[in-house]
Amino acid sequence: MTEQKPTLSTVPKVEPKNNDTDINEFLSELNAGVYKDKVQHVLSQVALAVVNHGGKGKVTLEFDFKQINNSDRVHIDHKLKYTAPRRTGKFSEEDTTSTPMYVGHGGKITLFSETQNDMFER
Repeated sequence: MTEQKPTLSTVPKVEPKNNDTDINEFLSELNAGVYKDKVQHVLSQVALAVVNHGGKGKVTLEFDFKQINNSDRVHIDHKLKYTAPRRTGKFSEEDTTSTPMYVGHGGKITLFSETQNDMFER
């Protein structure tokens, strides 16, 4: 018996929950927003190279998480790798930077703690 491949109509839609990480905010906070800027630029450049030179391009985002001590913080290494076709051959580059972040209720990743106490009492 052959197994059917899932299609868009058979894959259940996942609704984001309040405690899910906001992807736009997350990308904007990595390396003070520089990571998001790099991703935007690389996506455009690889797409342009594919159109101008033919061939295939590839962009890979990779995130490695490591807990900081025994806290609710993680150290995130964020890697951007890409390959773009050229007139003769291809060009590849890899860039890795790091950002410490908090893990809040339900796993929501933020730059600042959701449970941060006031520094000054009233």
